[in-house]
Formats: sequence, C-alpha cells, structure tokens
Amino acid sequence: MRRPGPLPAREQEQAGDPPGLAPIHDEPRRRAPLMPFRRREVGADPAVQPAPRAEDGADADEADASQRGAGWAVVWRAARARRRALRSEIRRFTARSRRRRTIWIVSLSALVLLVLGSVGAAYSPLFAVQRIAVVGTETLDDGAVQQALSSQLGRPLPLVDHSEVKAALVGFPLIETYALEARPPHDLVVRIVERTPIGVVRSDAGFTVVDAAGVALSTSEEQPEGQPVIEAKGGLAAPAFAAVGQVLRAMPADVHGLVAKARATTQDDVTLVLHDGTEVMWGSADDSANKAIALLAAPDGHAFYDVSSPGAIIVR
Repeated sequence: MRRPGPLPAREQEQAGDPPGLAPIHDEPRRRAPLMPFRRREVGADPAVQPAPRAEDGADADEADASQRGAGWAVVWRAARARRRALRSEIRRFTARSRRRRTIWIVSLSALVLLVLGSVGAAYSPLFAVQRIAVVGTETLDDGAVQQALSSQLGRPLPLVDHSEVKAALVGFPLIETYALEARPPHDLVVRIVERTPIGVVRSDAGFTVVDAAGVALSTSEEQPEGQPVIEAKGGLAAPAFAAVGQVLRAMPADVHGLVAKARATTQDDVTLVLHDGTEVMWGSADDSANKAIALLAAPDGHAFYDVSSPGAIIVR
C-alpha cells in the first residue's frame, strides 16, 4: 500500500494553499498542568485518621508507639486469660479423674476384701460341720447313716470329702441316689432316695429282695410279706426281667398287693398271678397305668383277664 505524498500544485492551489509550500499541520494540544494535590481534612470520623504531617513527625511516632503498646497489652491480657482458663480446665478434669479413680479403687478393694473374708471364713472353723441330718429315708435307719458319715464332723463345709461320703453310703444297698446340701454355719444335710423293692427272686440262699434294676436289697430265708416272686427267663439282666420290673413298679400299690407271682419269658408276655390264683395277661410294660385301671374295673369272678389292650379286656 502506497503512502500518500504531498499534493500536486494544482490540488494545492485548489485547496487555497500557495504553490510550492508544504501543508501546515496543527501542533498537538498541550495538557493543562496538574493542580497540586490538596490534602482533604478528615472530619470527626474516628475510623479515618489523617496522615501525620512532616512537622508532626514526633507526635505521630509517639502515637504509633502508644498504639503498639496498647495492642501488645491486649494480646498479653488475652493470652493470660486463655492460660488461666486452660489451667482451670486441666485442674477440673484431673480432679474428676482422680475422684473417679478413687471410687474404682475403693470399690475394688472392698470387693476383694469381701471375697477374701468370705473365703477365709468359709474355710475356717466358724463353718465346721457339727450336725448331719438325713432326709428321705423310710426303711433305712437314720442313725446308721449318720454314724457312717461321722468322719465329716469338724470339717469346714467347703472341705467335705464327697468321695468319702460316697464310699460310706455304698454300704447301704437301699440308697438309690443321694445329694449333699450345706446349711451354714454348721449343718450338713443328706437327702436320700431309697430304692423301691418290686419283688423277690428265689435262690439257694433264700428270698432276695430286688428293685426294678435288679439290685439286691436284702436276703432272707422266708419270703417277705407283700413281695411277689419274680420268675424271668434269662435272670436279672435279661429283657424279660426288665419288663417285669417296669410293670411291678408302674402299678398302684393296691394292685401290687394283689400279685403273688410275676413271670415272663420275653419282654412282651408278662403274666401276673394273683393271690387267689387268678391269672392276668399283662403283655408288655407299655401303658401299665391304664392296664391297672382296667383290671380294677373288670368284673369279679373270672379266672383269667387279658388287659394287654386296656381298651378291650378279655375275661374267661
């Protein structure tokens, strides 16, 4: 792109300029000089402070120093208040912790002392056995049982020797089970469950009274009154004897007193013979209670009763 040059003479004449003279360009305007800055006086507004003048330099330094001193005083007072609050909180927390720890220590100490005192007293002569009571005997002699356990007298209740008690009570065949009960401070109670005799087994030694488990309770030359003779194939350990034992033990006392003999070859053919010679076909030991009720409700005068099915009794 070409730059515009000076106008030709004809064009200059037409423009009104004398020929041969260069065009006159206007000079740039000059800016007015800046007015000196006039400091604005600050009124009563406390938030805006006038800058210190040169002649007031000493007063301004003193004001700055006083302001700095006041600021440090405020900071120092705030820090001291914070330290005091922190120390107070620490003292309060530590006091509460000490109080809680003291409560725990006192409680545990009291519990330990109580346990140690109880254990010490229990194993001391303060809780020694002075009396032995026997409960639950019907056939056994209480005095004999107490005499057998006399070795436990004078011992603290927790130190009663159970093995010695068991060895002493084994000598009483009538005892089926027993339990020891300590009654502080000086009583030892022996609760006994006696074996229930169901009949006798005839042998060369005589008549041996047995219970449902086949345990021999006593032996005599004559048949004890009220005890039926048991005849079971296979002996006391056979299923036939177990069935007879369950039948005799399950029946009521009034029916048991009518039985003179009980025999069985298997566990399902138990037969009873009453004192008047009447035979009762009992069957198995199942439902013996209802069979006894049916036998008592059956009409008299018959020589044979079949109660193996209690809902349908057969008489002959």
